[in-house]
Parts: sequence; C-alpha cells; structure tokens
Amino acid sequence: MFSKSKINEPGPKAEDNAPKPAAEAPRAPSGDFKPSTPPKAKPPASVLSSDLHITGNLKTTGDIQVEGTVEGDIRAHLLTIGESATIKGEVVADDGVINGRIVGRVRGLKVRLTATARVEGDIIHKTIAIESGAHFEGSVQRQDDPLSSRGKGAPAPAAAPAQQQAPAAPQGQGS
Repeated sequence: MFSKSKINEPGPKAEDNAPKPAAEAPRAPSGDFKPSTPPKAKPPASVLSSDLHITGNLKTTGDIQVEGTVEGDIRAHLLTIGESATIKGEVVADDGVINGRIVGRVRGLKVRLTATARVEGDIIHKTIAIESGAHFEGSVQRQDDPLSSRGKGAPAPAAAPAQQQAPAAPQGQGS
C-alpha cells in the first residue's frame, strides 16, 4: 500500500527535485574556473607621458614607465625611465632600466643604465649594467638585498645633534 501512494503523489515532486541538484552542480565548477583566469593576466605598465609633471611620491607593485618629470620618490616592480624623463628623488625598483636623468639615489635588484642615461647619485644594486656612453656621478655599492637597506643613513644624523648639545652646555655655564 505504501508503494502505491508514493508512486502516485511524490512521483512528479521527485522528478522536480532531481533536476535542481543536477543543475546546481555544473554552475559551481564553472564559477570556480572563471576567477582563476584573471589573476594570471599581468596588467600593462602605467605610462607617465612626457608632458606630465608630478610633485610627490609614486608607489606601486606593478610596472611604471616614466617619460615626464617626477619630483619625489618612486617605488615599483619594473621601472623604465624614458630618454626625456627627469626624476628628482630616490628610485627603488626590483628591475630598473634608466634611459633618462635621475638626480638622487637608485636602489634595485637589477639596475641598467643605457647609453642615454644620466645619473647623479649613488646606486645600490645586486646586479648592474652600465652601457658605454652613460653618464654617472656617484658611488656604486653591491648588496644582496638593496631594497631593504634604509637604516644606514639614520644613525649619522642622530649622532650629530648629540655632539652639538654637549658643547652648548659648557658655554651656558661660563657666561
């Protein structure tokens, strides 16, 4: 008796329920597949055109190509300084290709000065290439991790004020 009532009444309901789970299953894998594709695509480099003048710091984990003028520090993954570009500030990049002018310190894992480069400042690098014709005034220092070596400049300014305070105290007592 139970079999007759189940066949007649729940039969259509069981068929309605069966397609719903089957329809939901294909949707979930297709949704998982789509998000994995976009992170693989690398965004193009940000380009700062030759008529652009920026006053301030730039920081990105991506790539930058500078053709204009920047008065400030730049930090990027891949930094390309164009022939007409001028940077006045510190440049920090994993990979730096310098075709233009930089007045300031350059730090990078790979630094390349092309024949049209003009750098006035120190270069701290892991690997460096300087093409014939490049103009460079400053010092070159190799470090295994040039991107995280900022602490060297801090102790010297801190010691100088301490020395200036010591002579000031005896002068005040002698007056």
